[in-house]
Amino acid sequence: MKKRFVAMLLAAVTVGAAAGGATYIHANDNSAQLQIAGGESEQDSETQADGETDEAADAADDTADAQKATEVAAALPSGNIAKADEPDVTEEAAESSGVAEVAEDVMPALVSITNMSVQKVQDWFSGETYDIQGESAGTGVIMGENDDELLVVTNNHVVEDSSDLTVSFIDEESVKAQVKGTDAGNDLAVVAVNLSDIPEDTLKAIRVANVGDSDDVKVGEQVVAIGNALGYGQSVTTGIVSALNRDISVADGRNAVDYEGLIQTDAAINPGNSGGALLDMKGRVIGINSAKAGENGVEGMGYAIPTSKALPIIEKLMNKTTRSKVETKDAAYIGITGEEVTEDAQQMYGLPAGIYIVQVGDSTPASDAGLTRGMIITKFDDSSVSSMDDLQELLQYYKGGETVTVTVATQGKGGDFGEQDIDLTLGLRSDYVKETQ
Repeated sequence: MKKRFVAMLLAAVTVGAAAGGATYIHANDNSAQLQIAGGESEQDSETQADGETDEAADAADDTADAQKATEVAAALPSGNIAKADEPDVTEEAAESSGVAEVAEDVMPALVSITNMSVQKVQDWFSGETYDIQGESAGTGVIMGENDDELLVVTNNHVVEDSSDLTVSFIDEESVKAQVKGTDAGNDLAVVAVNLSDIPEDTLKAIRVANVGDSDDVKVGEQVVAIGNALGYGQSVTTGIVSALNRDISVADGRNAVDYEGLIQTDAAINPGNSGGALLDMKGRVIGINSAKAGENGVEGMGYAIPTSKALPIIEKLMNKTTRSKVETKDAAYIGITGEEVTEDAQQMYGLPAGIYIVQVGDSTPASDAGLTRGMIITKFDDSSVSSMDDLQELLQYYKGGETVTVTVATQGKGGDFGEQDIDLTLGLRSDYVKETQ
């Protein structure tokens, strides 16, 4: 099949001045394959008995996957805030008033997120780098609660480069929030709001979303999307599941990041919907809305990260320590020079996504930990990283002297890459870098 690419946009909305151009996505038909139940391969069709055996095995696998997803959802931290109601919507009602009932029950579990960010921009003419502040809006889904915090799931691109985050609830009460953890490689993030900062009336009004198993979703099934479209507040759209297991590639003008196994829907996903909920007709979250088609003449192509893929990541992020940006005097230092492993390099040489270590400074925290040239950093403290920008963003939340786990990929004798965890004690930046006035 000839490759066909469709330009698309991440579904966050910029509501103020910001640097850079639009971020585009390309969907590759070659890698977008539907899971069709009962489909036969040449091997499957040899005998009916073999087919029956395979079907039984597939059914057992499906049951195991469903149990696993349910168990992970049940393991998300919970507290005193009530779960959202599950609407009792029949198939007949779903075709008429069911959407209204789903929206009414789930809306208290949705929040609007405003991100004041600072980005570094290089002037093309002078070569100088300067900071520019921007404001963007997205959506979040309340999916957990621990002893001290309300835990909100959103997209990584909604909160990246954040200097100031605000969460607004269903009663329009706005509260400051912090990034608890991010996974840039899967475009997921968890935002934490201190329970002590949320007014009592708001705590009574909000709900924790119910989570469904996206492995049970079928093509053609009706779904509902809720999100902070265009930054105007929560709005509701509806449609169907158009396809499953879609793979897309997000390009920022220089490189691309691949996202796999997404749900495609024709429910309108507009700028500002990023991080919002894709719901089944029981009001259960089956996906986190992330992207939409952005090419002229293309309509009804939105994408959501399925819960079967997102939940294990979300659980890890929810269990991370919530961090604030550290003061300059405490800034951390590693001591490496690195380059992003581009999509072309990944495809041509079979390299994993991450940061290729080009150089390790002598007598630096990196060299002391055993990091060497040629290693590829894939995770920092269990957060995926794909560029030096990702790493620098994370380092703003760590003090010199802290010990973290860095996951690196190294090439074995057979040419394959294997991962290993390395303990890295961060240094104080002021001990290694002389700041110029």
